[in-house]
Amino acid sequence: MPRKALMEMEDPDRTPPGAELAFDGLDGLLGYRLRRAQGAMHRHYMICVAELDLTQTQTAALWLINGNPGVSQVDLASTLGMDRATMMAIIDRVEARALVLRRKSATDRRRQELNLTPAGQSLLRKVKARIALHESHFKLHFTRPELGALLTALQKFQDVS
Repeated sequence: MPRKALMEMEDPDRTPPGAELAFDGLDGLLGYRLRRAQGAMHRHYMICVAELDLTQTQTAALWLINGNPGVSQVDLASTLGMDRATMMAIIDRVEARALVLRRKSATDRRRQELNLTPAGQSLLRKVKARIALHESHFKLHFTRPELGALLTALQKFQDVS
């Protein structure tokens, strides 16, 4: 997607000029700020990858399968902080698109091993390129130290949950 088009996107949650509301402390809440930031990133992500028809979770699954050939659905679910049933549904969807091959393990018949198909590898290369543009769109607003501090702070949220 052309950079200019991405930069001209309107925020559907934005109050029209002249109609600003008093936040009354809402804007000082971490949860509110995190949710708004996540929403902005999610909307931009979906625009960047819309024609590839992949959700963020499907993309994360493909990315991790690519980096860990033969990974189990259980390990993938655990890494992404999801329950096994939800992960199974995600894998069902990408398998139906011939992006992932699911096989029973030769060493443990209860284990489902996952590998990307050539189509899955090709689509992942495309989505990674789009994500690189998406990430740079946001990262350009931070200095290197600010970005490092932000990533550290976000990791702290994960660590306490």
